[in-house]
Amino acid sequence: MSVVDVVDETFLAVPPSTVAAAFADARAWRRFWPDLELEVYADRGAEGVRWTVRGALVGTMEVWLEPVLDGTVLHYFLRADFPPGAEGKPLKEIKRRAQAAKAVALDLKFVLEDGRPPGVAPGNA
Repeated sequence: MSVVDVVDETFLAVPPSTVAAAFADARAWRRFWPDLELEVYADRGAEGVRWTVRGALVGTMEVWLEPVLDGTVLHYFLRADFPPGAEGKPLKEIKRRAQAAKAVALDLKFVLEDGRPPGVAPGNA
């Protein structure tokens, strides 16, 4: 069992391809997860990305993009341990990572939706 196991879901009123584009640029990863080194092991296009994780944590991370109604549910999964020799407080780290995951999702929601409410066609907001 991983020490850090975080799951998050957020609805974005944009298509999966729009959300996928936000994760396609590896330079953005450093902004989203500054203390993690990510390596793609499955680029699933509009369905998301899976990474191996090193750095402050060691494990796997995934962003799965599920088309729902007129938008996308961004599912986030992080399963990781502290690196060998590192000590940490698991509950504190889980809370910190969960808050960071939600912050990434809500930032993308704000930027990508650009004020568009669910159910309203793009350009009619």
